[in-house]
Amino acid sequence: MEGWYTRGEEAFLKAYGRYDIVLEKGEGVYLYDTKGRRYLDFYAGIGVNSLGYRYPAYVEALQKQIDTLMHVSNYFYTPVAVEAAEAVKKATQLDAVFFCNSGTEATEGALKLARKYYYLKHGKADSEIISFHHSFHGRSTGSVKLTGNPAYQKAFGPLIEGVRYATLNDIESVKNLINERTAAIIVEPVQGEGGVYPCDQAFMKALRALCDEHDICLILDEVQSGMGRTGTIMTYFQYDIMPDIVCLAKGIGCGIPVGAFVANQKWAQAMQPGDHGSTYGGNPLACMAVKTVFEILEKEHLLDHVQEISQYLIQRLDEVVNEFDCVVERRGLGLMQGLVLNQEAKPVVHSLLDDGVIVVTAGTNVIRMLPPFIIQREHVDAFIDILKKNLKKLS
Repeated sequence: MEGWYTRGEEAFLKAYGRYDIVLEKGEGVYLYDTKGRRYLDFYAGIGVNSLGYRYPAYVEALQKQIDTLMHVSNYFYTPVAVEAAEAVKKATQLDAVFFCNSGTEATEGALKLARKYYYLKHGKADSEIISFHHSFHGRSTGSVKLTGNPAYQKAFGPLIEGVRYATLNDIESVKNLINERTAAIIVEPVQGEGGVYPCDQAFMKALRALCDEHDICLILDEVQSGMGRTGTIMTYFQYDIMPDIVCLAKGIGCGIPVGAFVANQKWAQAMQPGDHGSTYGGNPLACMAVKTVFEILEKEHLLDHVQEISQYLIQRLDEVVNEFDCVVERRGLGLMQGLVLNQEAKPVVHSLLDDGVIVVTAGTNVIRMLPPFIIQREHVDAFIDILKKNLKKLS
């Protein structure tokens, strides 16, 4: 597109398999490329842009903050950072917040906090962490070890020690891994990258009970599923449990790079000055984004809308499952949905892009949908019409 794609290929590391369009601007639930073509966005920047694009109250708040104060060191509090942290505490019902820049960093911080608690309790640094097969927790050398997919790990060893993998929704597989060195269990309430797999209610309650029994930290990775994505501000409220630490990012900033890990008081007290830090984490611009997102969610009753519109999306997706033999099932919660195909999903994703719809894969055979919270029924209908058109090609 006017040479931008070629220039990008020459300028960037080849870390991504990029699509051959060049996006220039966004408006509402649509993105536009450099040729002016419009795309219905049902992926929202990997679940980041919950408010869509150019949401007026969000844009106005950030513009004012840029004109006031963008960055100071974390050796100082700022009013907006305190207000943002208070909003996070209220939403999570936990006690202490650490702001960082991404979901990966949130995972790293949660891991360090859980291990610090173990160290203070046992006087030694030999703890183990239980994660899950097909999970995704980030790409740093710590978080990629927590990610239960060998394909992400094999070229980057040696990685951190002491991580073991259980099977999602199989509590016996977890029990078989617990020992006196187990410091934490980390799990996504809905595995995103691994194929849009929700945890079972009984499984989550059993995890909580196991952690209570053995004094193990329960870390919930809500980077993709949190901030209203599944219909409640945190997905764990649907399971009627509380984590010891929760990891957040993506929708917490709706476009500004910001993440957080949030802990209850029992684990939070293990963190002391010098244990962790972040130069940019929690700066005034990022915190204004966080504060404003919470204000908009509450003022505009967007979670009520998510619950309503997600039911309509689920209804229409279930129609697709019943209509097409190439679609095996639908999985997900709220506006975090996946369609499982009996073949590779990537050709369908590319075909949808050609027809002006943005989705992406989860694993090899799942079409993943994470649309903005502001979608309406007409957007769902337009998406389903184009999806059916492309699935007919497979059938």
